Amino acid sequence: MPVATGEIRPEGFELDLDSRAVTPDVLSEPELDGGETSFSRYVLGRAAGDDRLVGLPVFVMRGFRHRCVLVRKDSELTSLDELKGARIGLTGWPDSGNTWTRALLRAAGVDLDGVDWTVGPLVAGETGKDRVGPVPFPDNVSLTEESLAEGLAGGRFDAIMTPFMPAEFFTPDSRFRHLLPDHRAAELAYYQETGFVPGIHLVTLKRESVERAPWLPQAVQELFERSKRHWLARRRLLADTTPWLLADLTSTAGTFGADWMPYGTGPNAAMVAAFCAELHAQGISSRRIATEEVFPV
Repeated sequence: MPVATGEIRPEGFELDLDSRAVTPDVLSEPELDGGETSFSRYVLGRAAGDDRLVGLPVFVMRGFRHRCVLVRKDSELTSLDELKGARIGLTGWPDSGNTWTRALLRAAGVDLDGVDWTVGPLVAGETGKDRVGPVPFPDNVSLTEESLAEGLAGGRFDAIMTPFMPAEFFTPDSRFRHLLPDHRAAELAYYQETGFVPGIHLVTLKRESVERAPWLPQAVQELFERSKRHWLARRRLLADTTPWLLADLTSTAGTFGADWMPYGTGPNAAMVAAFCAELHAQGISSRRIATEEVFPV
């Protein structure tokens, strides 16, 4: 955001930043030099030998996934291991976030092949999202154009996976709740075990742009690093975008230290390795791509 508003400016190059409602397909737009890219799509491209994008270890979207499993308010389900053999709707199959969420189920002992999966929109009328991706679906995955939220409310699903909450979730009469009664405690335990917050989207540059200006990746990474630090400093100064943001910022610093979303290859090595392993274990990638292939020097 500080880059978008001009508070933080690039050094050594000009930047035309275009804000989109949907994550762009960088390769399909000739006028783009780079952009925000799905972590899974990028890694899958690398695994297939496609090096037209140069990924930067700049994860502009990341977050825990325990909160992303919803059930009906009257459901008796309260833990991930109870989803064995369940009927689950999710908003996209190869998506980075859903890959991380399925990883939680695997860790809880849930056989993904024993789940009845349905891929579709969270609410009716959603457009502009590639729910299928470049990989074939397993036999136990089907597609629907119907609302997953309504399917959950109507009993078609036992649970749904979504990175974003439906609007009614924020109302007193919501028909839904988180599967986990205390997802924050589960996410803290996850961090204490793994040492990272899962990455979802990263910044990529087209190889042709990097070949024209080999210094560009480092310059872009440094720009986003400055922007992130400026943003955090402003949030700590003006901590009333929510009633309790200051307490949350203080707690976050106590748990994660100075930076809960570090950029760079070293700080993200364990997270990248875990993600690559999951893509292969879940059958999304035909091979397990090595960590050094994701961000080649």
